[in-house]
Amino acid sequence: MSTEKLPRGLRNNNPGNIRNNDNVHWQGEVAATQKKDFSFEEFETRESGYRALLLLLRNYNKLHGCQTVADYIRRLAPENENNTIGYITRVSREIQVPTTYVPDPEEKSIMCAMAAAISLVENGVPAIMSEVEAGWDAL
Repeated sequence: MSTEKLPRGLRNNNPGNIRNNDNVHWQGEVAATQKKDFSFEEFETRESGYRALLLLLRNYNKLHGCQTVADYIRRLAPENENNTIGYITRVSREIQVPTTYVPDPEEKSIMCAMAAAISLVENGVPAIMSEVEAGWDAL
């Protein structure tokens, strides 16, 4: 698939479609002078994009008190922009847990599975698990 035909999140190496925030500087972020998309973050590699998504999920737990899968997705995909209920249902189904499941933010397997499920919902294509796990390993 050519780069221009990839979904936006994959073109940007930002599989979680993290919104651009000039106050946050991510490891592996494309330099401001090189950015093409001013609404969403752009990363040099997919690994860096997954690292940012996984770090964001950890911060949702530590800084915002997210506990359940539903809590994480409500924070990531607010109802004013998304079908949040459908998003929660899809992520929970993909990782085969109830929406009330409380993932351990320090457990690689569940957090990588959740990041992969988020990427699937955001981009419409399955994540490559080796890329997700490389993002985790870079934390």
